Amino acid sequence: MHKLRTIEMSRLTVGEFKASRKIPLVVVLDDVRSAYNVGSVFRTGDAFRIERVCLCGITATPPSAEIHKTALGGEDSVDWTYYKDTADCVAALRERGYSVWSVEQVDHSVKLNRLDEVTIPGADGHGGVAVVFGNEVKGVRQDIVDMSDACLEIPQFGTKHSLNVSVTAGIVIWEFARRLMTSLRG
Repeated sequence: MHKLRTIEMSRLTVGEFKASRKIPLVVVLDDVRSAYNVGSVFRTGDAFRIERVCLCGITATPPSAEIHKTALGGEDSVDWTYYKDTADCVAALRERGYSVWSVEQVDHSVKLNRLDEVTIPGADGHGGVAVVFGNEVKGVRQDIVDMSDACLEIPQFGTKHSLNVSVTAGIVIWEFARRLMTSLRG
């Protein structure tokens, strides 16, 4: 096996990325404290060609050395918007036809391993999904959970009750992306 060099991977330029079709997925960060976590979400968003990242409340925004350290330029390729209040962001997304999913441990949450049993808006080329990730300590605010169409939970089997928000985002973005990839074809 030959380890590929960056030049051999035929990656998009930032301009090509901006002009390309995206999967109908928006990531919403609800009061995420760590700029490093924000940067990691941008990098993952770039990897899976999501539409946008919405940065809300105390969540750091570019330009930021801390965001850039983990985003490695993903903050330049992935579009982003800032909202002072996450509720305003969610309301705007719902007005534009997005289904809003909060990633939170709640009663009646959809377990990630059962996501294939649920109809995902956007998978048929119509509509889209917004996924809300919460603060590293407090999670997604209750009022945002109340505004959500559904909540998603990653099953866990150890002693801890949560994962780092950037790790959670990577897992969830991938799961939605693989179901929404058909929107990039054609």
